[in-house]
Amino acid sequence: MIKNNFNYLKKERMNTFINESILKETIIEPNKNIKYALNSIILLGALSFFIVGISSYLKFNILPLLNANQIIFFPQGITMCFYGTIGTLLSINQFLILYLKVGEGYNEFNKETGMMTIYRKGFPGKNCLLIILHEAVRLESKTEFFNTKQKIFICIKGKRDLPVIQISEPLQLNEIEEKATDLACFLKVVVKS
Repeated sequence: MIKNNFNYLKKERMNTFINESILKETIIEPNKNIKYALNSIILLGALSFFIVGISSYLKFNILPLLNANQIIFFPQGITMCFYGTIGTLLSINQFLILYLKVGEGYNEFNKETGMMTIYRKGFPGKNCLLIILHEAVRLESKTEFFNTKQKIFICIKGKRDLPVIQISEPLQLNEIEEKATDLACFLKVVVKS
């Protein structure tokens, strides 16, 4: 019965049941190919800025495609070198985050112990593991002008609520309520509003 209720989550979050009392929800980074493409464009633009800045200092075009004859090294060339360096460093950082899968991990809900384990990958040597006791599930849906935020929280005894499911594409209100209700039924806790 419970397995059928979670079929809609398998497409988004890749849920697996270890046994009848444990639900493990794998969290992966969506749209990786788009992020790789955007970071490649940023890297190419930043390297172009840097090459033009260096070419203006050398008074020689390193790449014939990038003409730097009309650019004076001080202040335009220095500025282009600065922007090129910053853009290159930021795009390399973003490539590392995507390659190392920083932020990916899993949520594991244990019905018998009433505990939830949260694991997220960080940069090498900085992984995060958190085990908490939960007492309820809370749903939050905010609709603003061109922006809809939908989250499902786990209520923790004596602490702030912890968001465990953040919906990237807005769903109908009854669909997100069904998700929160199914999770609460699996954990055998109440749904707060």
